Amino acid sequence: MMVWKVILVEDEPRALELIKHLIVWEQYGFTIVGAFEDGAEALDELELLKPDLIISDIMMPMMTGLDLLIQVREREMDCKFVMLTCMTDFEFAQQALEFGASGYLLKLSLDPTALTKMLEKVSKELSAQYKVKRLEYLTDGDKQTFASESHNALTDHHVVNGMIQHIIEHYSEDITLDHLAKKANMDASYVSDLFKKKTGQTMTQFLQRIRVEASIRYLIDTRLTIQQIAEKCGFANDNYYIKVFKQWTGKTPGKFRH
Repeated sequence: MMVWKVILVEDEPRALELIKHLIVWEQYGFTIVGAFEDGAEALDELELLKPDLIISDIMMPMMTGLDLLIQVREREMDCKFVMLTCMTDFEFAQQALEFGASGYLLKLSLDPTALTKMLEKVSKELSAQYKVKRLEYLTDGDKQTFASESHNALTDHHVVNGMIQHIIEHYSEDITLDHLAKKANMDASYVSDLFKKKTGQTMTQFLQRIRVEASIRYLIDTRLTIQQIAEKCGFANDNYYIKVFKQWTGKTPGKFRH
C-alpha cells in the first residue's frame, strides 16, 4: 500500500498537537513528515519534504492557508490540500475549493471519523494522480512510448479533477460527455468548454489518450490479441482501436508490439 506524506500547518500549538495525535495516521496510508505553526515556514520546507497532502488552518497571522495554497500552485507543486476552518471562515474555504483544495474540515467538530473520511477521499485522488504519472512514464527497454512529457494531468478545478479521476478509474467502461455532465450536475456544453479550458484537450481526446496508454501496457506486458486489448481498454471494436492508436502513436498496435 502506498504511504502518502502529510504536512500539518496550524498556528495554535494545542490544536496542532491534537491533530497529530487524533488518529494513527499510518493505519490510513498516511505519515506526518512535518508540522508547522507558520505557513511561510512550511512553504520553505516543501521542496525538501515533498508532501502529498497539506492540511492547513485557513486563517493564520503570518500567511493564511489560502495564501499558502496559492503559493504552492504558483510553484506548480501538485500536492493535495485540506483546509481547517471555522464557520466564520466559510467564504475563504469556498475560495480554497476554487483553487483546487480537496475539501475542508470544521475545527470545532473535528473528530477521528471526519478526519479519516476526508483522508479516504484524498487517498483516492492521490491514487488516481499516481496512475496518471505511471502511464506517462511507460517504457520497455528501447521501446519508448509516445507518452507526453511528465506533467500533472490534474488541474486547479475540482469538478474537472473529478472527471479526470472518473476517466482514469473507469476508462474501460462506456464514458460519454453527457454521462460526466450529469455526474457533475452541469450542462454538457459548459462541461465540455470547462474541460478543454482546464486541460487543453477535449474530453474525447483525453479519454482516447488514457485508453491508448493503458493499451500500451497490454501490448508490452501480455500476449492478448488486439481485439482483446481493445475490449479491455473500452474501445467499441478493434478497427476503431487500431485507427485511434495510429492517430496517437503513428503506428498500428501490431507494429508497435513488434
